[in-house]
Amino acid sequence: MWDKPKIIIWLANLLYGLAAVMLLYALLFAVLHLPIYPLKHIEVNGELQHVTREQLNLIVNRHLRGNFFTVDLVKTRDAFQKLPWVRNVSVRRRWPDKLEVLVEEHRELARYADVALVNTHGELFYAASDNELPVFLGGKESVKEMAAQYQQFGKLLEPTGMKITRLALSPRRAWQLGTDNAMTLELGREQVEARLRKFALVYAMTLAGQNMQIAYADLRYPNGFAVRVPASMLPQPKPVAAPPAKAAPARKPVKRAGICHPNCFVGEVA
Repeated sequence: MWDKPKIIIWLANLLYGLAAVMLLYALLFAVLHLPIYPLKHIEVNGELQHVTREQLNLIVNRHLRGNFFTVDLVKTRDAFQKLPWVRNVSVRRRWPDKLEVLVEEHRELARYADVALVNTHGELFYAASDNELPVFLGGKESVKEMAAQYQQFGKLLEPTGMKITRLALSPRRAWQLGTDNAMTLELGREQVEARLRKFALVYAMTLAGQNMQIAYADLRYPNGFAVRVPASMLPQPKPVAAPPAKAAPARKPVKRAGICHPNCFVGEVA
């Protein structure tokens, strides 16, 4: 090998090249980590209603490390996204010393049982809310479908003026609604939107004007629906006074011999 100068020259050039690359990398690393490119401004944008300034300051103080070039954008995004009400975060640099953070919050749509909230995209998230929200009951895998159906059912019920307070989807894929006037609507599994549309039309034209409280409506009939009102709303029969009892005529005592029958009276003849 040593008697082949071309190979030796090639190896020497390779080593020189590697040394130059390593030196350049070391210089670049040192320059980038010098305190001459600090992050002076961190701008957080978004329609924030639940994320507080204190939470944002805590993330900045704990997780933002490095200067303009070395700050880890992925870790920064993940730190912001761990806040309960944050759905999505994007982070980018703005030359020469700014970091822009765009935060998208969850918009709550409903409660999932008593364990989580549902946003308008049909996603579960874990946060606290004091708002009056409808309750979804069903499998977690069906939450996205339930969110879509909730909005569709709500539009169909608009003519009635009723709001949905409970939406349930059974394991057999049967739908049931609860409304703000304490009514339960049984939709079943088939043609649920057509059934609800028909009920809303009839209710708005007839039942709504009769000031009648309906406890339950079964919409699973092919050509109509059945309703049930609370027992307290049913007309009660008026009590009928019993006619005064007539006094039985007095019997004359009869003197009999032998056995006395039950209806007889044994006594002395006056």
